[in-house]
Amino acid sequence: MSCCAPGPVRADSLQRRAAPPKTRSVEATTITIKGARTHNLKNVSLSVPRGKLVCFTGVSGSGKSSLAFDTLFAEGQRRYLESLSSYARQFLGQLAKPDVDHITGLSPAISIQQKSSGWNPRSTVGTITQIHDYLRVLFARVGRQHCPQCGDAISAQSREQILARILEVPPGTKAMVLAPVVRGQKGEYRDLFAEMMRRGYVRARVDGSLIELSNPPELVKNLRHRIEIVVDRLTVSPAARSRLAEAVENALKLGDGTLIVQPVGENDEARSAKPLSSSGGEGGARGFQHAIEVRASSTMPINHEQESSLLLPSGERGSRRSADLRVRTPVVPRTELLLSSHYACPKCDLSFEPPSPQLFSFNSPQGMCLTCDGMGMTFDFDPELLVPDPTKSFFKYAVDPMRFWGRMGRWRRHIYRGLAKKVGFDIEQPWGELPPCARDALLHGLGEEHVAFEWRSRAGTRRHGGKFGGVLADLREKYRKANSDFVREYYEKFMRKSVCPTCGGARLNAQALSVRVGGRNIDGVCALSVTAARGFFGSLELTATEQLIARDVLKEIRGRLTFLCDVGLEYLSLDRTAPTLSGGESQRIRLASQIGAGLVGVLYILDEPSIGLHPRDNRKLLDSLCRLRDLGNTVIVVEHDEQTMRTADEIIDFGPGPGVRGGEVVAQGGVKAIAESERSMTGQFLRGVQRIEVPVHRRPVVRKTNTPDARRAASVEKGVSVQRTPAPARRRTRREVEA
Repeated sequence: MSCCAPGPVRADSLQRRAAPPKTRSVEATTITIKGARTHNLKNVSLSVPRGKLVCFTGVSGSGKSSLAFDTLFAEGQRRYLESLSSYARQFLGQLAKPDVDHITGLSPAISIQQKSSGWNPRSTVGTITQIHDYLRVLFARVGRQHCPQCGDAISAQSREQILARILEVPPGTKAMVLAPVVRGQKGEYRDLFAEMMRRGYVRARVDGSLIELSNPPELVKNLRHRIEIVVDRLTVSPAARSRLAEAVENALKLGDGTLIVQPVGENDEARSAKPLSSSGGEGGARGFQHAIEVRASSTMPINHEQESSLLLPSGERGSRRSADLRVRTPVVPRTELLLSSHYACPKCDLSFEPPSPQLFSFNSPQGMCLTCDGMGMTFDFDPELLVPDPTKSFFKYAVDPMRFWGRMGRWRRHIYRGLAKKVGFDIEQPWGELPPCARDALLHGLGEEHVAFEWRSRAGTRRHGGKFGGVLADLREKYRKANSDFVREYYEKFMRKSVCPTCGGARLNAQALSVRVGGRNIDGVCALSVTAARGFFGSLELTATEQLIARDVLKEIRGRLTFLCDVGLEYLSLDRTAPTLSGGESQRIRLASQIGAGLVGVLYILDEPSIGLHPRDNRKLLDSLCRLRDLGNTVIVVEHDEQTMRTADEIIDFGPGPGVRGGEVVAQGGVKAIAESERSMTGQFLRGVQRIEVPVHRRPVVRKTNTPDARRAASVEKGVSVQRTPAPARRRTRREVEA
């Protein structure tokens, strides 16, 4: 066997072999479709130029949307899904291939159809255009935090500022420097006490009482506690500055950037010798008594645990005896000084976390208003609707929904009688004759106030007590747990939508609304119209550092606001919700967001964007489409508008008729080519051969007189008021309502 050595290879041949094959120019510049048979298309084959504004026109039902959406866009979506991994495709499913032989030159496709952006009330103009996302970043980076209570500007405090603030107290004041390590958390914390003692700390303040770490208290596991480690006890003076600085440093490390300075006196020194014990004894009693005193002098709210509005039977009243102890969690008294290396207000003793973009999102638990869950509106029971007949007493079901709870038994009646005895009113009186305090107590409850009840039976009278949450709390719970749409609709008859009383419709919590940029919070900026917001950000004054930080963000915000103005939406506000937008407005908003995205090489398909637009706004829309084309994208518009046809680079006319008589491409080219085509119905109208004349004589209007609407209209013209007769309702059983 013989073999021959390869001969010398020329360098140009290697280059020729390594070079990729040349792509045909037709495929690089056009989208080629062959054999499209979707719906009524009759084996359509054509080429659509890329990087141009193309108009698909023709009579209604001729196949324009079938080719644009059901063929081109559907094939683009299918190819995108096939490009994903097999793991991702198993969750997304598989799309069917359109009825077409093959399509070449197809780029990533985006469809913008004539429909609303959605019925989600959380979607706004700002969120759809992504302007709200940039606003969140802007307020988080350059926004100035203010105190929600006093309104003073606050900022993060350095260690030197904290030290100077402590030295402002009168010299010679004895104080304790404490580090809060547990803030309202459940647990026994035996390991924590042992760890702090190992580090060298001797004392701590547990639930407002000083204890020795060598003899820690036995805490109740299911109750919330507050534990503060005593870092140092000293006399505040300029001479003790170094010792105080060391205590501040250790307290900030131990308390995660927060410390407490508590002035102490002789009573506090004596109390520290008696440990706190929740298991009983003299120390435990005095400790809890001190906690009650601290609670009474506090200014910050207490987080109480939620309890049921209806009390447990008397056999379980033993567990209720500790309910009073459950609410004794002490908080920071007025004499204390709360300081933080984070954002804190020294006047109001309020500390905040540094602002983040999540703080300004009403879809995030960190920023939303907890009362309305970021909706801005509350849907709750209206007391006026609950009592349709005020002449009835409470036990005669003056509160109408209570009729379907079942028979009001002895247990519920004795609870309501105990409440009446506590407040001081006769529950047998008609609802309209009850004093306002009695009606408020029955509906809203008494909060954390203790109520005593008497249960009478053959065995005698037994007394127990607890809290009463009110009838509204029970109604909300039944509405929340309702599994039937019928039951929900029944309860919704007694409910009314109103503006959230906490946030005033702003959707955000107090901390988010207290951050300002240019003197406005984020809700005030979103409430401006697009034109006003554009002027606000155009004249926004920032420092040199803030301008460097917010330069890119402001560029995006100003650009997207300009795009909204260009499409004729300068009258909208950024907080306008999606359900209130028309189809044309939502389509132009999505178009403006796509222009702001700055994508290149994308196929955009629009469905009759000129519907409902004034000629002035139509011109703005076409200019926006031209800018989208100039970025390097292909824009296909399914349209009948003459102005759009004359602006387009190429027109593809479908016909010659609708339905089975259509499905063909009858003409393709510019306006002149379409107008000269004999088969094109659109061309006949373009060259003036056909037109729709205004009729000289109008058809007479024949009104039907036998319909209910016609009879009602006739009665209104005569000045007679006729009430609509309700349709016969199906009999509702008590079991259905209770389900």
